[in-house]
Amino acid sequence: MGKNSKAYFVGSISAIGGFLFGYDTGVMSSILEMDYWKNYFHHPGSVGVGVITSLLTAGCFVGSLGAGWLADRFSRKRTIMVACIIFCLGAAIQCGSRNRAMLICGRFIAGLGVGCLSMTVPVFQSEIAPAHIRGRLVSLQQWAITWGLLVAYWIDYGCHFIKSDASWRIPIGIQIVPALILFVSMIFMPYSPRWLVDNDRVDEAHKVLANLRAGGDKNNDEVVEELEEIKEAVRIDRETAVRSYMELLRFPIRRRVILGVVIQILQQLTGINVVMYYASTIFRQSGLSGNNASLLAQGINGVVNMLATIPAILWIDRWGRRKTLMFGSLGCGVTYFIQAVATGATQNKTVDENGDVDLNMPDGPSYLVIVMMYLFVISFAMSWGPIGWIYPSEIFPMRIRSKANSITTASNWLFNFIIGLVAPILIKKITWGLDLIFAIIMFAAIGIIYVFFPETKNRNLEDMEVIFTGSVWAYKDKKRIAEYDNTRQHHIDEKVSV
Repeated sequence: MGKNSKAYFVGSISAIGGFLFGYDTGVMSSILEMDYWKNYFHHPGSVGVGVITSLLTAGCFVGSLGAGWLADRFSRKRTIMVACIIFCLGAAIQCGSRNRAMLICGRFIAGLGVGCLSMTVPVFQSEIAPAHIRGRLVSLQQWAITWGLLVAYWIDYGCHFIKSDASWRIPIGIQIVPALILFVSMIFMPYSPRWLVDNDRVDEAHKVLANLRAGGDKNNDEVVEELEEIKEAVRIDRETAVRSYMELLRFPIRRRVILGVVIQILQQLTGINVVMYYASTIFRQSGLSGNNASLLAQGINGVVNMLATIPAILWIDRWGRRKTLMFGSLGCGVTYFIQAVATGATQNKTVDENGDVDLNMPDGPSYLVIVMMYLFVISFAMSWGPIGWIYPSEIFPMRIRSKANSITTASNWLFNFIIGLVAPILIKKITWGLDLIFAIIMFAAIGIIYVFFPETKNRNLEDMEVIFTGSVWAYKDKKRIAEYDNTRQHHIDEKVSV
């Protein structure tokens, strides 16, 4: 880590916001299969389960839209702190739920906090990170999500042995603890230097940059150069300032907004949250009998997800965004296709008196489907997981970064909500057909990334104007960008020689 240790530390602390989303997703995934939870809420059907699950993401959609204004007006740091308070309120209501309405209300309120965090944390991380580790630092958000999922799965697995309603109330209540830790920790974290410059607090920004980059040395050449780049970028942004969200649809910002929205939508159309929300159900359908077996398989799924994210954290700034996404899409598509073929060819679908579906698959195909699910999670964790958050956080100029990211993040939550609402119905109705749909989407994503998405690795945030002012056909624009790089390197060499 070396001289960037402070940037890593600040980025890691803020990534706890991702842990909260991961935990809430994981905790509900397993609770849905707990007998005491089902009995308490009178065995909700697939529509009821979809509503309970997806209301969190509905809150996330609203929260992410509002976070753009909050982050610009009150700072990234304070917005994260406010989101923690909102999340704690929602978690407390869920923990004390007496009926479905109270549970749904709590999930919506918690979603407001998670949505706010999901927009603000990647922006905050990208703005405190030097260019050469920005991808790694922002990917900590996704790694924290996987840790949240992992911890939730195993807490659920332990609590399901409790023979009372505490079996589901305790896991829900525990998530208040990391939210409080994040709130208290952010008190001691710095403001974003780019936000400080944008609010004419240049001296504070200089101090923050010096602490993050050079151990407090304000005269360090890299610190002085980065501060000047930020000041110049802010000056240019003010000349073309975005006054309303409608202006995000105008040239030249429109292209970046579309790409940011598309990459967030595609992240959800990988089907990852179908796996994370309903993995226990899918494992049970595939032949793992009993709650113990399906919850244990879910716990292993969490371990796989967490470990597979580590290579992306270490090497995402070396691999690049485009190649990683294309290979990840290929892996996801292939695993989905194999699952669809194995399930469709061997299933003998039955429905019990409670409406639960059993596919009655032979042991071989059943185990193949489970292995493919784990391989899918690996493919996602090494690609779409982190880059879905990295790319939108780094492509927008300072003056519109919060507004634009609120739109891209909201699109993620909108599709998360839709998928969470319909997935339990489709899992029961078309089973393997859902795998085939996701496989087709993933194969199509390879072409979309190749044709339209420019490479952004190792670029300063202030460099993005050049990257995105060329042809919309990204694969045709490599020559122009290479010429820009050569010209810039020539200028740097001239300065060094002088």
